Amino acid sequence: MRISPFLVPALLILAATAAILLAMGRPPICTCGHVALWHGAIDAGNSQHIADWYSPSHLIHGLIFYGVAWALLRRWPVGLRYLPALAIEAAWEIVENSPMVIDRYRTATIALGYEGDSVLNSLCDIGFMSLGFWLARRLPVAASIALALGFELLTLLVIRDNLTLNVLMPMRV
Repeated sequence: MRISPFLVPALLILAATAAILLAMGRPPICTCGHVALWHGAIDAGNSQHIADWYSPSHLIHGLIFYGVAWALLRRWPVGLRYLPALAIEAAWEIVENSPMVIDRYRTATIALGYEGDSVLNSLCDIGFMSLGFWLARRLPVAASIALALGFELLTLLVIRDNLTLNVLMPMRV
C-alpha cells in the first residue's frame, strides 16, 4: 500500500492546529465532560462535539476550496492542491477561536452565547472541509453546487443561520 507524500504535511498541519488551539486555552472536548457524535441544539454545547448544525458550512468550504484549487492550481496533483485548503481551514479555526472573533460573533450574529469551539470540534470541522474537498473532486460541478445550496437552505430553515449569513452579518455591524 502506497502512502501519499501529502499525508505527513497534512498530519503536521492538524497537529500544529490542535497544539495552537490548546495553547490558546481552548478545551480539548466539551466542558460538559462527554463527547457526542451529533449536537443538534443551539446552546452552550454547540461547537463542542463532533458534528453540529455548522458542520455543513465546513463541508461547503471544502467544495469551494476544491473549485478554487482546480481553477488556479490545475497542474498540481490533487493531494498538493488539498494542502493549501487544509492550511486555510486550519488557520480559520485558529482565528475563529480568538477572543476578538468570538466576541464579534456574539455581537454580529445569532450566536449570542457562543464560547468558541473545543479542539475536537475544530479538528472535526477541518475534517468536514476535507470531506467537501474530496466530494467535489468526485461529484459533477452541478451536484457540488446543489449540495452546497441544499445545505445552506437546510441550515437556514432549521437554525436560521448558515455560511452565507455568517459571512454577511458581521459586515453589517
